[in-house]
Amino acid sequence: MKLFMLLLAVPVLMSETCKNKKADPTTINDIPSCIQQKIDSIKTQPRWNPPAEVNEYNYNGKRVFLFSSDCCDFYNTLFDTVCNYICAPNGGLTGKGDGKCPDFDQTAKHVRLVWKDPREK
Repeated sequence: MKLFMLLLAVPVLMSETCKNKKADPTTINDIPSCIQQKIDSIKTQPRWNPPAEVNEYNYNGKRVFLFSSDCCDFYNTLFDTVCNYICAPNGGLTGKGDGKCPDFDQTAKHVRLVWKDPREK
């Protein structure tokens, strides 16, 4: 009888483990809530030209998110997973950003396009 009850309990315990893994906010498919809030804020604005986009990178061993700028000569800004500003690796008048992470283009590894504004002009 004990063996029978144990066999019945195993699938229930396994399903709880799977649910917990799906809810893990550190998995690659999840967007940190503060990054999503920044995206949602952009969605409330008129469409940018060029369209806004957010890309995920691995930079200096960390997961980071690069936000494109709204038009020309503005910085593209880089944030960590809790939305701490890291730097502007590119953009601005010189195209070289704010100079705080000059190695970004050489060392950062692109992971994926997280979001691009799909709205038409």
